[in-house]
Amino acid sequence: MLYSFVEMNRAAMAPLRLVAKGTRALLDTPDNPARQTSFGRGLLAATSVFERATRYYGKPEWQIDSTVIAGRTCAVTPVPVWSSPWCRLIHFETRHAPANRPRLVLFAPLSGHFATLLRGTVEAFLPTHDVYISDWTDAKMAPVWLGRFDLDDYIDHVRWILAAVGGGAHVVAVCQPGPPVLAAISMMAEDGDANLPATMTFMGSPIDARQSPTIPNMLAEQRDYEWFESKMIYTVPAPWPGMMRRVYPGFVQLTSFMHMNWDRHVDAQARFFEHLVEGDEDNAETHRAFYDEYMAVLDLSEEFYLQTIEKVFRGHHLATGQFVYRDTRRVDPGAIETVALMTVEGEKDDISGIGQTQAAHDLCRNIPQSMQTDYVQPGVGHYGVFNGRRFRNEIVPRINAFHETFG
Repeated sequence: MLYSFVEMNRAAMAPLRLVAKGTRALLDTPDNPARQTSFGRGLLAATSVFERATRYYGKPEWQIDSTVIAGRTCAVTPVPVWSSPWCRLIHFETRHAPANRPRLVLFAPLSGHFATLLRGTVEAFLPTHDVYISDWTDAKMAPVWLGRFDLDDYIDHVRWILAAVGGGAHVVAVCQPGPPVLAAISMMAEDGDANLPATMTFMGSPIDARQSPTIPNMLAEQRDYEWFESKMIYTVPAPWPGMMRRVYPGFVQLTSFMHMNWDRHVDAQARFFEHLVEGDEDNAETHRAFYDEYMAVLDLSEEFYLQTIEKVFRGHHLATGQFVYRDTRRVDPGAIETVALMTVEGEKDDISGIGQTQAAHDLCRNIPQSMQTDYVQPGVGHYGVFNGRRFRNEIVPRINAFHETFG
């Protein structure tokens, strides 16, 4: 019912949004003298804020056209090179790049935002790596006849993607993918899979959510499975292709994240209004770029979301040795012996607390200590672990050095 109400509200706001867009278009012309008045600038700012607050934010474009490699500008084209109904593997083909660059597979989170949230992550690695990324399907776009997509299916996709890229690649899992990626590589190691990666890096991942529990972790512990099933799962309405599919809506996740830092988001909107009134287009554009990405969300299938809650955040199955793949195969990270391990955490991470990612080192007990490294980035929160100035200047060089050592 909530999902239908949200769609009805969006439809009801459409006429007002069109009026706001029309007013903005009328005002925002050089020939309109009202644009230069205090009233005109205020009205223009107000209509811009209103239109952005009520719009639907679709899947963003990658907007990565080039990179600089060894001082040379090289064109970049995102190209799907493998796909299933639930995921596309995007390869950032780089024209005139040096041959035999190390292959890097980024596993993007399937936790509410699109893979483009890692745009800055991709850009930071392009000068040194041949980059691939998992681009997960929005569940509301998946017709019900496609069937289920659960945590075990996610693990299968990790293995299929690594097979498509080939053995000896470098794997970086950002946030949510940590546990299923570690599970997949554990089974690959046990099977003697030729597509085993050379290294695996986990960044801000809930490998063991019992360590330094954050607000989301505590919520998962305090509520039982039935609460999540009854309160967090809704049916996709028409006209979406996935109508009648049961999902955890992206707008619910977005609302939860925004309420964690509500004052900060309110202040950001107020500053955006002020920047528009003052004609400060640089800061206004920075705001637009961030919120265009932040407000674009996708839905998760019911079974994937509930299994993740139960196995990762409530039962801690991987951390306690209880993780069973498809109810038949117990997963043991101790099977990994030849894949180098790196963990990265943020000092101020309020999503995956300190120690949650580091837990991978204890689980991967048979990887030699000389092939393991851990890094905690001072002064950054969850987002800063994989994006921003400190990520580019302090985290990326460490990961690159790690790859050079064990690639």
